[in-house]
Amino acid sequence: MMVCGHQIDGATLYADSDDVNKQVTVGSWTADRPLMPGLATWPLDSPAAGWTATRSLAPLTAKTAYALYGWTKDNSWSASSISFTLADRDRVTAGQVRYDSTSDNGDESAITVSIEEFKAAACQNT
Repeated sequence: MMVCGHQIDGATLYADSDDVNKQVTVGSWTADRPLMPGLATWPLDSPAAGWTATRSLAPLTAKTAYALYGWTKDNSWSASSISFTLADRDRVTAGQVRYDSTSDNGDESAITVSIEEFKAAACQNT
């Protein structure tokens, strides 16, 4: 997750749905300290230094779309979410990041790039 000019206190992974009343949280993590601008990474499926699982990750299933987003405790800010399936996740290798990129004409699409490319581009439109 790239924090751009604000802070993020945690992250939630939920089963994606167009109906917010049908979204189910499948994992949630709180950072021990607010995340300040820069790149933050952690494994979703195991404890990580600096993070507390506020809801341990439920088993993920192949036919489900998931969305991960970052948030603040006071709801003053959030990070853009990224939707993915297990197949999408499995195509990302070490040193890569999947995120939603916005083109010059405003279209959004998920792309997978190196961490270096992500760091260079993630905060350009904030």
